[in-house]
Amino acid sequence: MARIAVIGAGMGAMAAAARLAVAGHRVVVYERTETYGGAVRRFERDGFAFDTGPGLLTLPAVYRDLFLKTGKEPLEDCVELVQVDPASRHVFADGTEAVLPNASRAGVVAALDEALGAGAGERWGDFLVRAREAWDRTRRPLLEEPLWPNWPVLMEKEPYPGVPYRRRLRTRRAVKLFEIGRWELRDPRLAQLLDGYALAYGVDPGIAPASAAVLPYMEHAFGSWYVRGGIRELARAVYDRCLKRRVEFVFGAEVARILEKDGRAAGVELADGTVCDADFVLGTGPWRLGGLVPGKELYGARDVPPDPEDRYPGRVVVCLALRGAREPGAVHRTVVHSADGDGDLELFRHGVVPDLPTVVVDRPDDPALRPGGEHESMVLTATVPAATEYDWAAPGAADAFADRLVTAAERAVPGLRERVLWREVRTPLDTERETGATGGAVPPPALAAPEGVLHPANSTALAGLFTVGGWSHPGGGLPHAGMSGALAAGLIVEGPDFRGSR
Repeated sequence: MARIAVIGAGMGAMAAAARLAVAGHRVVVYERTETYGGAVRRFERDGFAFDTGPGLLTLPAVYRDLFLKTGKEPLEDCVELVQVDPASRHVFADGTEAVLPNASRAGVVAALDEALGAGAGERWGDFLVRAREAWDRTRRPLLEEPLWPNWPVLMEKEPYPGVPYRRRLRTRRAVKLFEIGRWELRDPRLAQLLDGYALAYGVDPGIAPASAAVLPYMEHAFGSWYVRGGIRELARAVYDRCLKRRVEFVFGAEVARILEKDGRAAGVELADGTVCDADFVLGTGPWRLGGLVPGKELYGARDVPPDPEDRYPGRVVVCLALRGAREPGAVHRTVVHSADGDGDLELFRHGVVPDLPTVVVDRPDDPALRPGGEHESMVLTATVPAATEYDWAAPGAADAFADRLVTAAERAVPGLRERVLWREVRTPLDTERETGATGGAVPPPALAAPEGVLHPANSTALAGLFTVGGWSHPGGGLPHAGMSGALAAGLIVEGPDFRGSR
């Protein structure tokens, strides 16, 4: 039995901890805040409750596998999973709306044809077929296996099979996500639909590779799911599973240094000077991890280097406590697209926050989130650029931006402002405080392409030190966190010959 110290209690770390404990190891998790879940948080006040992190779950099979491998209770015995149908409603600047069914390609094609005109659905459906090819080519190396030692081969060829596009005597193929929207979908509303999927994952569609097409494909293929009581309930269930497998948690314990002995990780030292010996250390945030091992290079020239976290976008979340009941037939998730898709993306690329950004409106029909039937709990979310000049700490800045989100959301929910009892605004500063991510950035998922996104491997150059979570392979998002936990645990339990799930 090995002693394993885990730094942080995020979803990936807890997923790894549960698997390691079941393998017979003694696992202790050191979390600098007073709770678990990382970015999967909840805000509560006056009988209202809000998810301030992810609002929906895709690929629930990842967590079904976690619960199957760590005990006899299946996931559905621990949380109530509800398939969200319709999956989403989309409101465009020209007043058109599209309501898309869950996990039905044919249904989505029909809905887009009806909403946007004949041919729109077919073009989107053909795009999904090509996106599936990208998914099939990247699923194992980017999600189910440790990062290949020869990882550059993943970046040599764009896995998305772009359609030839002839322009000015030249034939081109899309290598960027926004090029798919402009060249293949040929409708600004379909282009914004595609951009919205990328933004929801914290990916800038203006620079994202075409392989980001797998993001809408995952939702269409595997569906969107809600956890009754809020996504925070999933974090609670994973935490409870860890406790049942005798994982120990120490909250309010900030790790100041990773101990090294005889060329390998030997434990951690806490900020209060407490020394905790271990045979393995499982860390989070490779960019920050280097500061815990002074004078040690954790990644060599042949490894994927840890990017500065604040180069990636963050999120602003506005929690709205509303008077008045949720109207019958209201859709759980509505995306209100910006008025100037191309122009706003150009602003985004230069770190400028649009006046009325694309806003995701989550309206779960869940009595657990409101004090009674005459109230409603609503969450507005907008992805904001990295290195923005917008000063979130300036007096009134957060509220002023929240006003913009409410104004945008009123295009989908008329009279919204008059219903607000109170609101809670959370900016990238809150994300940084809760997760430690520099600048409050949100880690994107791994995307393979010549200019795609790859994250450092779960193993490091220091023997016995491994990483897990959104900033490690295979990147951010709830499903990716669960996969990261499985990969990190597999490398510790089975060693460097571990080749991933089969």
